[in-house]
Amino acid sequence: MEYRIERDSMGEVQVPAGAFYGASTQRAFENFPISDRKFSRRFIWALGIVKASAAVINGRDGYVDADKAAAIVTAAEEVISGSLDTQFVLDIFQTGSGTSTNTNANEVIAHQAAVILGAAAGDRPVHPNDHVNYGQSSNDVIPTAMYIAAAAAIHEDLIPSLKSLQESLTAKAVEFVDVVKSGRTHLMDATPVTLGQEFSGYAAQVGYGVSRLEKVVTEVEELALGGTAVGSGLNAPAGFARDTIAEIARRTGLPFREAPNHFEAQAAKDAAVAVSGTLKTIAVSLFKIANDLRWLSSGPRTAISEIRLPSLQPGSSIMPGKVNPVMPEMTMQVAAQVIGNDAAITWAGANGNFELNVMMPVMSSNLDESISILATAAATLRTRCIDGIEANADRARELVEKNIIVVTSLNPHIGYDKGAEIAKEAFASGRNVREVALEKGVMTAEELDLALDLKGMTEGGIIG
Repeated sequence: MEYRIERDSMGEVQVPAGAFYGASTQRAFENFPISDRKFSRRFIWALGIVKASAAVINGRDGYVDADKAAAIVTAAEEVISGSLDTQFVLDIFQTGSGTSTNTNANEVIAHQAAVILGAAAGDRPVHPNDHVNYGQSSNDVIPTAMYIAAAAAIHEDLIPSLKSLQESLTAKAVEFVDVVKSGRTHLMDATPVTLGQEFSGYAAQVGYGVSRLEKVVTEVEELALGGTAVGSGLNAPAGFARDTIAEIARRTGLPFREAPNHFEAQAAKDAAVAVSGTLKTIAVSLFKIANDLRWLSSGPRTAISEIRLPSLQPGSSIMPGKVNPVMPEMTMQVAAQVIGNDAAITWAGANGNFELNVMMPVMSSNLDESISILATAAATLRTRCIDGIEANADRARELVEKNIIVVTSLNPHIGYDKGAEIAKEAFASGRNVREVALEKGVMTAEELDLALDLKGMTEGGIIG
C-alpha cells in the first residue's frame, strides 16, 4: 500500500495515500483494532446533518468564510448521502466520547471541501477543527448525532412498522372472531376464548408499544449541541446552537430543539436509557406474541395446531416434510438481542462521570441496532407470517369440546364444589362435562345446553 505523511499535534503519521481522512483518524484506526463493528449508516447520516447545519449557520453569521462554509455544506451532504461511507473506518470500541469519529468526520469533510474549492494537492484551505468543527466539540456533537439517528429511525422506520403489524393483527382478530377455542393459563386448559380475542390482545400489545414510543421519542429530540466541551458552551457563538438545531429540524423534518440544560445533556444519557427501556418492552411484547404463535401452531398432528402458519422452507436436514415456525423464532431471537442491548445501554448510561458520559459509541451502536432490527423483524413477521395465518377451526372446536374447565360456567348454578366433583369425574372417565352433569341430575338438559354454550362463555357474564 502507498502512504502519504500527515501531521497533527502529536507529529507525523503515515496515512494510506487514497484516504480522505488525516493523521488523527489514522492514529485511532491503529489504536482500536477491536472488532468489525462500525457506526451505523443512520449515525453517519446524522453526523453529516450536524456538520452541514453548523456550516450553514457559521457561513451565514460570518464565523467561517462563505466560500469555505458552502464547500463544507456540500462535502457534508456527501456524508449524508452515504457516498463517503468507506472513509469512516473506526471501530465502535474507541474513546468513550466518540472524539475519534467526530475527528474522522471533520477530516473527511475538510478534505472534500478543499477538493470542491479546487485546492492543489497538499494545500489545506479548510481546517478540520477551525472550520468544520467551529462552535462544536465532540462532547456535544456525538450525543447530538446519536439522538438525531435514534429519533429519525423511530419516526421513519420503527413506528410505521409497528403500526402496520398492529393493523395486520387487528385484521386477523376480526377474521377469527367466531373461532371458539380453549383458553389456557399456566399452559393448562382454561375457560373458552375466541381466536379473535387472542389476536386482539396481540394487536393491543403492539399498539401500546407505539404509544410508549411516541411519548419517549420526544426525550431524544432534545439535542446537546451548544454545550461544547463541558456544557458551558465555551467557544460557541451566541445563538449558534439554537439556529443550528433549527436547521437540523428543517433538514430532517423532525421537531428537534435545544436541550434546556446542557450539563444534563452531556453528563447524562438518561433519554437514551429511557428509549432503550421502551424498545425492550416492545421486544418483550413481540417475544410473547411470537412464542404464542409457535405454541398455537405446534404439531401439526400431535399438539395444539389451532392455527396454520405459512410454510416457508424445509425445517430439517434429516426429517422429510418437516416445516418449522421460522418467523416466530427469528422474532424471538431479535427480542433477545434487544434485551441484551438494553443491558449494555443501561450500564453505559450509568457511566457518566462529572461533565461527560464516556460510553457513548457503544450506547449509540446498540440503540441504533435495537431500533433497526425491531423495525425489520416486525415488518418481516407481518408479511411472511401474520398475514398468511389461517385458523384451524375444526381442531379448535375439537379441543375446546374436550375441555373440562368449561364446568366453570356452571358455578353460579350449582356451586364450585359440585363443579369440581363433576370436572374430576369427567377427567377420570374420559367423558365430557355435559354428560357427567346430566347423569348427576344437577341441571336439566335444556339448562345445560344454555349454561355450556361455548361461544357464550367467551362473552362474559353469567351464562344460562
